[in-house]
Amino acid sequence: MLNTKKADFTQGKLFLPIFLYTLPIIATGLLQILYNMADQVVVGQFSGDPTALAAVGSSSALNSLFVFLFLGMTAGTSVLVAQMLGARKDEEVERAVHTSILFGAFLGTLIGALAFFLARPLLVLLDTRAELLSLATLYVKILALGLPFSSLYNFGAAILRSAGDSKTPLAILSATGLLNVLLNLLFVIVFDMSVAGVALATSCAHVVSAVCVILVLIKRKNTVYRLSPRKLRLHRSSLSRILRIGVPSAVQGCMFPTTSMIIQSAVNTFTKAAISGYTVSSTIEGFTYTAVNAYHQATVTFTGQNYGAKNRKRLSKVLSYAVVQTLVTCLVLGWLTILFASPISSLFVDMSHPDAAAIIEASKERAWILLSAYFLYGMTEVLPGYLRGVGESFIPMLCSIFGICVTRIIWVLWVFPALPHTAFSLFICYPLTWALATLMHLVTVIFVNRKIKKSHLLD
Repeated sequence: MLNTKKADFTQGKLFLPIFLYTLPIIATGLLQILYNMADQVVVGQFSGDPTALAAVGSSSALNSLFVFLFLGMTAGTSVLVAQMLGARKDEEVERAVHTSILFGAFLGTLIGALAFFLARPLLVLLDTRAELLSLATLYVKILALGLPFSSLYNFGAAILRSAGDSKTPLAILSATGLLNVLLNLLFVIVFDMSVAGVALATSCAHVVSAVCVILVLIKRKNTVYRLSPRKLRLHRSSLSRILRIGVPSAVQGCMFPTTSMIIQSAVNTFTKAAISGYTVSSTIEGFTYTAVNAYHQATVTFTGQNYGAKNRKRLSKVLSYAVVQTLVTCLVLGWLTILFASPISSLFVDMSHPDAAAIIEASKERAWILLSAYFLYGMTEVLPGYLRGVGESFIPMLCSIFGICVTRIIWVLWVFPALPHTAFSLFICYPLTWALATLMHLVTVIFVNRKIKKSHLLD
C-alpha cells in the first residue's frame, strides 16, 4: 500500500482538528474574495469612471453563477476522495483524482465558452441598466477566459482538502491573490484599462492558481492522490459517483446565483448609488460566508472519511461540533461586520464621489438585514455538508431549492412588488428562507441518521 500522507480524521479527537482544518480554508476563501474586492476597490478609487463600480456590481450575480457551479461539482470529488481514503481503497482514490482533473478541465472550458458568448444576453435578462451594459459585458467576457483555469484549481484544491491538506490551497492563493492586486493596480493606474484591467488581472491569477495546484499534485510522490498526466482518463465508475454527488450539489449551487440574478433585477430598480452600495455590502458579506463555507467543506471531509471508515459514532460528533463552531463563528463575525460596516464600506468608495454617503448607507442597511441572522445560513451549509459526506446529495438539493430558491422567487415576483419599495422589503427574504431551509435540512438529517442506524453498515 502506498504512503497516503494524508490527515487521518477517523481516529483521535475531533473538535480542535475541525477548527484547525477550517482556518486555512477560511484564509483561502478570504483571498478569493480579494479577487473581487480588489476589482471593486481599484475601479471605485482609481478608474475615474463613475459607472465602473456599478458595472462590476451589475454582473456579480452572473459571475457567482459560474463560481457556485464549479464549487458544486467539486463536492462530488470531495466526497468520493474522502470516503475512499477513509476506506483505505487506494486504487479508487487514484481513479477519482485523474477523473476529477480531466473532468474539471472539460467543464471549465465548456462553461467559459458559454459565458463568453452569452454574456450580453444574460446581462440584458438581468435588466442591467443601459449605461452599464457595455462595461459589464466586457467584464464578464474577460473573466470567462479564466474560467477553465478556475475550474482546474477548484477541483485540484478539493482533492488536497479531502486528503486533509487545507494549507496548500492557502499558500497558492496567497501568492496569486497578491499577484491579482498588483496586476489590478498596473492595468488600471498605469495602463488606464478600467473594468477590462481588473477582469484581466483576475483571469491571469486564475491561470497561475491552476498551474500551481496541478504542479503540487504531480509532485506528491508516493501518495495515493498523486497526479500523473499519462494516467489522465475518465473512469466511468468514478465519474458516475462524482456526478451523483456533484450534479445535485451544482444544481443547488447554481440555483442560489440564479435566484440572486432575479433579486439583482429587483436591485437594479433602485438608484445607481444603492446598486453600488449593495454591491459593496455583498462583498463584505463574503468574509462571513467564507467562514461558513469552510465549515461546510470541513463537514464534508470529516464526515466522508468517517463514513468510509464505517464509524457511526464519530459521525454524530462531527455534526454536533461543526454546528456549534459554525453558530459561534456566524454570530461573532456577523455582528463585528455590522458594527464596523461604515469604515469597511468606505474602503470601496471614493469619498469625493457625490453619492459616497448614499452608497455607504445602502451598504450598511443590507449588511444589517442579512448578517444579523447569518447563523441561519450557517445551518444551511453545515447540515447539507453532513448529508453529502454520507452520500446523500439529492434530498439536500431539493430542500435548498424549495426552501430557499423557489421561496425567494415567489417573494421577489409577487410579495416584494406589493410592499414598500425599500431594501428591507427586498432583502428580508434572505433570513426568512434560511430559516425554512434549516428546518427542512434538520428533518432530513434525522431521517438519514435513522436510515444509517437501521442499515447496520456502520459500527
